[in-house]
Amino acid sequence: MSQQTQIDRVVPKFEAFVEQFPTPTECANASLSQLLDIWQGLGYPRRCRNLHDAAKQMVEHHGGEVPATLEALLALPGIGDYTARAVLAFADHEDVGIVDTNIARVIARIENKSFAKKELQLVADALVPEGLSWEWNQVLMDFGATVCTARAPKCDGCVVNNLCMWNVGWWRRPRTSNCRHQQTSGALRRLRQAGPRQADESVSKWQCALRRRRTRHELARSGRTRATNCAIASERSINRDG
Repeated sequence: MSQQTQIDRVVPKFEAFVEQFPTPTECANASLSQLLDIWQGLGYPRRCRNLHDAAKQMVEHHGGEVPATLEALLALPGIGDYTARAVLAFADHEDVGIVDTNIARVIARIENKSFAKKELQLVADALVPEGLSWEWNQVLMDFGATVCTARAPKCDGCVVNNLCMWNVGWWRRPRTSNCRHQQTSGALRRLRQAGPRQADESVSKWQCALRRRRTRHELARSGRTRATNCAIASERSINRDG
């Protein structure tokens, strides 16, 4: 309901809808006109039809339950990557990454890279701390909405500003190795103070990825293109085999 619709308009409609149709079975057994009566005023009635069709498929193929796998969710009418992963992360607490506009911006800025959709999803999935998908995705969404904003990011007060390659510009403004180490260590300390202890492993993976990217660029700038290509090929081979 909240896709492309203001949340203050959605809340009363959502509460009325869930009260009248609390399960997929009751939603499937109702007529489309009954659903549209509540939906009226939200716009995009096709979403309501998709929801009705999805409920029917849940009854027919899943025993009246919401599917618990990504593949099964994506097979439902009107369900895309974002919605399917949101269900898994927020309802089932599965360790999957969600990519909305805010999270995509945060990851792209930290890496200072434009990602293809598939690659971005792989990065988002890899960053989720084990057992903390609900918390992690909520934090990243809020972080992108309130700190790492599109037009006026609050870089000075950001807890990861020294890890963020978009902000620091590692290859545009080179620093000494000692300075880099001190800045990275300080950013990690702030990250660990700001978030749950279990997120440390994901932070470390992110830090290693950033270091590999810096190393590639430094090699390329020094003219050792062949060495850079070999390093990239080796890393891709390791990732593929792993």
